[in-house]
Amino acid sequence: MEFKETILLIEDNLIDQLIIKQLFKKVLKIDQIAIANNGKEGLQWINENKSLQSLIILLDIQMPIMNGFEFLDEYDKLNNDLKRETQIYILSSTLDPHEIDLINGNNYIKGFLNKPFPIEEFTNNLNQQLIDYSKTRFTCEKAL
Repeated sequence: MEFKETILLIEDNLIDQLIIKQLFKKVLKIDQIAIANNGKEGLQWINENKSLQSLIILLDIQMPIMNGFEFLDEYDKLNNDLKRETQIYILSSTLDPHEIDLINGNNYIKGFLNKPFPIEEFTNNLNQQLIDYSKTRFTCEKAL
């Protein structure tokens, strides 16, 4: 499977950053992953790269400076054109029921991935979204 999306990893843990980069390189053949160390850096990166066609964000929750939930609050304020082709996946080891409720209640979040990063689950999720998108597109074209 070939991914054309840009990947932004918002994660403060350097070891997790390294492991996730290696998994993407080895399993999905993706060499370029943008990394932000917290939500504030993630927002800055998004604002500096507004011309992207498609973006996948892997977002940690517990980070210094700006955590994942604060990032989502600020992300909500961005222009809708920036958000249209963006998919956000939470990457966390949280067991906190309140945090899980916040994750499940957020419309921007496409999925919750437990640490350590489950590359196969992530790949399957993206494959299913591509299938669903293709079916929707085919149905719309057929209706025309």
